[in-house]
Parts: sequence; C-alpha cells; structure tokens
Amino acid sequence: MSKTVGGISMFALWLGAAVSLAEVMTGSLLAPLGLQKGIIVILAGHLIGTLILAAVGVIGFREKKTAIESAKLSFGKYGSNMVAILNCIQLIGWTSIMLIQCSKSLQVVTQKLFGFNNFTVLTVLAGALVLIWTLSEHKGTHLINNLAVTLLFGLCVAMGLAVLKGQGVVPATGDMTLAAGLELSVVMPLSWIPLISDYTRSAKSGRGSFWGSFLGYFLGSSFMYIIGLASAIYTGSPDPIEILMKLNMGFVAVMIIILSTVTTTFLDVYSTVMSTTSVTQKFSRKTLIVVFTALSTGLALYFPMESYTDFLYMIGSVFAPVFTIVLLDYYILKKNYSQFSFNVPGLIAAAVGVYAYYQLAAFNLILGTSVPAMLVTGAVYLVLVTVSKYIRQHHQLAREDI
Repeated sequence: MSKTVGGISMFALWLGAAVSLAEVMTGSLLAPLGLQKGIIVILAGHLIGTLILAAVGVIGFREKKTAIESAKLSFGKYGSNMVAILNCIQLIGWTSIMLIQCSKSLQVVTQKLFGFNNFTVLTVLAGALVLIWTLSEHKGTHLINNLAVTLLFGLCVAMGLAVLKGQGVVPATGDMTLAAGLELSVVMPLSWIPLISDYTRSAKSGRGSFWGSFLGYFLGSSFMYIIGLASAIYTGSPDPIEILMKLNMGFVAVMIIILSTVTTTFLDVYSTVMSTTSVTQKFSRKTLIVVFTALSTGLALYFPMESYTDFLYMIGSVFAPVFTIVLLDYYILKKNYSQFSFNVPGLIAAAVGVYAYYQLAAFNLILGTSVPAMLVTGAVYLVLVTVSKYIRQHHQLAREDI
C-alpha cells in the first residue's frame, strides 16, 4: 500500500471490498425472515461486526502494523504465526469462493450472449484478472480503484432497482431464525478482521482509518445483503444477475461481476501475502501474489459451494475469539507480548472461545454466536491474566523470603 491513504480512499477501498456477489448470496439466505425483519437483522448485525472491525483497524493505524503484526502484540512472536497460517487458509478459501461466484454468474451472461458457459475457462480468466489487478494495486491505492468502486456502486444501485421491479413477493422456503440471521450478518465483517490493519496502517489519520473503513464496509455490505434479500423475496431467485439478463442488461451484469470480483478479491490475495511475509521473508511479494492467485484459482475448480455457510461460521469461530484478545490487550489491559514467544493465557482463552462458539451455536441465542463467544473469551482471558499475575507475584514474594 502507499505511505498514506486518505479517508475517501479508505472509504472507497472498503466499499469495494463489501460490494461483492458473495454478500448478495449471503443476504439471500435471510429471505425466510421477510423483508422488514431481514433488513433489521442485516443492519444490526453489520453495526456490531463493523464496529469491531473498525476498532481493530485503529490498532493497525496507531501501531503502523499489519493485521498479523497486531496479533503479535497479544500472542507473541510464534503464537502470531499460528494466527497467520489460519488467516492464509481462510483467505485462500475466500479467494476461491469469489472466483466461483464470478464464474457462475458469468456463465449466466455468456450463455445468453454467446452460447458459451465453460466454468473452467471462466474461472481461469477470472483468476487472471484478479492477478493483474493485484499486481498493479499492491503497491498502493490508486485512483483507478476509487473510480472502479464508484462505477461499481452505481451499477449495483441499478441492479437493486431492477430487483424491486420483480414479479411480487415470492414465498421463501427454508428455515432461518433471527439469531442465525444476525450471526450471518455479524460474521461477514468479522471475516475481514485479520486483514483490515494491512490497509488502515497506511491511513493519514485515525479518524480516516475508523470512519473510512466503518462507513465504507457498513454501507456497502448492508446494501449488498439487502439486494440479495430483496432478490430472493421479490423474484424468487438469490441471483440478481439473472434478473438483469431478463431485462436485457447484459453489459451492466458483466461490469458488476468483473468489478465486484477484482475490487474485493485483490484484498484477499494481498493480505495472504502480508500474512505469509510476517512468518517468512524468503519470497518476494510479487512471487507470492502469483502463487496464491494460482492456488486459489485451482481450488476454485473443486471447492464445494454447498459448504459456503459452514465456511463462514468457521471463520467466525476462530477469528472472533482471537481478536477479542487483541482488543482487550490493546484497549483495556495495555499489554504487549510481542517480545515473548507465546502468550499462554491468550492462546488458552482463544481456544476456549472457539470451543464455546460451537457449543453456543446450539442455543440459538438472540445475539447470534460470535458476540457471546467473544464475551466468553474475554471473561476467560481476564480470569487467566488475573490468576497468572497472582502466581507471578506469589513466586516473587517467595523468592524474596528466601
């Protein structure tokens, strides 16, 4: 990234990250709740998740550290490597999902326009576009990205208006509780937590860092969720691209598919590189960009999309507890473990938080699962830190008595 990024560019960066077909697809899952309840859940969940996301981003700005370097403050030199590896895995998965969504949507368009819908060819082409974009963008936030996001958002507004002209309310099938809907809305911004400091560390100001990332992601992601929700309710289809094709808006559809893919996915690829370089400096960033894009493209050809929702929950189960520790250490406890190999209480509390996530999921709590799991993680960590401090003081007094 460039040395400094203004608030407007930060806003555009995170708006572009949020405006994606994956967000539309996730929003469509909330259709059984109905339009009114669905929108309330979307806004509430995104408010919670994006506030947490932006708070983590401020740490990156203040400390001028990447996301994983920020994790090192809480988990130590080697403990943060574990976080980096997990982050690389989820980012490769996200990149693959974005390429799959891009290819499947393009299939609808190219089939109608050209009679061509080869998934493999379209996936490889999408991967090549992401590679080119990332190689040009990883050196800084350029004007072209801001322009692309502006165009993309305008096209998505047109897509939203087209969706509202659907055939009327279509009864939604499937089960979806308010708690599950809230969790799906919270977990999407939380999935960006391990990435955000890679970009906010270059912000010009703390205010630009917080409000740029918060407003950009909150508005963009909420809007895309609502488009997906409305599409499922008013057209009976979770894919608004099909609606655009029926209205002979093929060019608009192609532009949305391509721009939403590159403006979102290059962030995943770039942050995979940043997480890797935090562990080893043996490879150049350019080489890593090529390798991870190629790996994600290959995985996209085989990734089981029926596991998409489970993938989202998995992300929430790991990174919500992990960055609860980071937030507590930085804002409350004022602790820095970057000179230690591990922060054992932090690792234990994070592990308990992951376990608690899956246990709490069965109770269908009104706050969803991520927030209660974070509360459990925080409580356990505070207890462990207090006990650890007491033990150290006790041992110190014992040595003095000797």
